[in-house]
Amino acid sequence: MLPQDPAMLVSCLNLKLRDYFPSLSALCEDEDISEEELLARLAEAGYRYDSETNSVR
Repeated sequence: MLPQDPAMLVSCLNLKLRDYFPSLSALCEDEDISEEELLARLAEAGYRYDSETNSVR
């Protein structure tokens, strides 16, 4: 389960993307969450996924 707080969410996602998953799609599949919904949550908080660096900024 991913955190609800935006700052904690970004921190958690970046740790998982850095250490365990080659892409956001792979992370979402493993967590059984919608990639579109997660991207929307990130955008609402002013963040975006960067596929080149495989991180949320």
